[in-house]
Amino acid sequence: MAEISAALVKELREKTGAGMMDCKRALTEAGGSLEAAVDWLRKKGLSAAAKKSGRVAAEGLIGVVSAPGKAAMVEVNAETDFVARNEGFQSFVACVAKVALDAGENIEAIKAAYYPDSVHTVADQMTHLVATIGENIQLRRARVLSVERGVVATYVHSTLRPGLGKIGVLVAIEGAGEIEALETLGRQVGMHVAHSRPEALDISGVDPAALERERAVLIEQARASGKPEGVVQKMVEGRIRKYYEEVVLLEQVWVHDGESRVKAVLEKAGAKLAGFARFQLGEGIDKPTGGDFAAEVAAAARFDKDAEPTQ
Repeated sequence: MAEISAALVKELREKTGAGMMDCKRALTEAGGSLEAAVDWLRKKGLSAAAKKSGRVAAEGLIGVVSAPGKAAMVEVNAETDFVARNEGFQSFVACVAKVALDAGENIEAIKAAYYPDSVHTVADQMTHLVATIGENIQLRRARVLSVERGVVATYVHSTLRPGLGKIGVLVAIEGAGEIEALETLGRQVGMHVAHSRPEALDISGVDPAALERERAVLIEQARASGKPEGVVQKMVEGRIRKYYEEVVLLEQVWVHDGESRVKAVLEKAGAKLAGFARFQLGEGIDKPTGGDFAAEVAAAARFDKDAEPTQ
């Protein structure tokens, strides 16, 4: 039998809102698997939340940059928010986003590319920045979208300066309309994506494993009602449609009016959504709790905030 630690029980409790003893029992039943324990609690009606995304667990910035018919987005992580607010670090993130626009999404290709207006590579420049700041810096991920006829609009939330913030969104829209109108629509969709956190563009894009996991939970919940199997299946299908409305962008309710579906808004504008990407700073990264605040201050003090990375 897997050993259930107090830390694991605490993590499950924070994730679901269920009681401590229920969390311990769920983990025992699930053999120590956190995901399986969440499902067990949901099936028993003991979880306060259907699902909960990982908390932001890293500092740094999301950077976006656009060009006609194309846009790129990167996430660069640092250890403290002191660094994220520094002009030198911000300049680095903005430059790396520009590099990604041409180099593409592959992290190693971006690192190997030349840093703008420099004889050094991005990797060399990052090494220099690490030595200057005294903190670990990582280029975590990148995304590039492009369209042949239309625009790739960008939206940045919690902006520190243009193109840099805590949440970034790219929205690829195809259409024959005026570029300015498509840009406006794309930015509105970007705001919607930042708020609603869709997981897929359309129903066909939903992760099959996630769908089956959701269906299994819904079946158990419906059967607990004691209704006949035929009724149970209808209940499940109705809830699956509701699930699509929660995770599929085109099926979601447009946040700007609270009534229309996103797909209806696009159809009315004569536009097609070709793709989207959403980065939230630090999502999915575990960050140790109880950090050394004094060490953070000392690290910040070592970094001359007026200094720019060398070219």
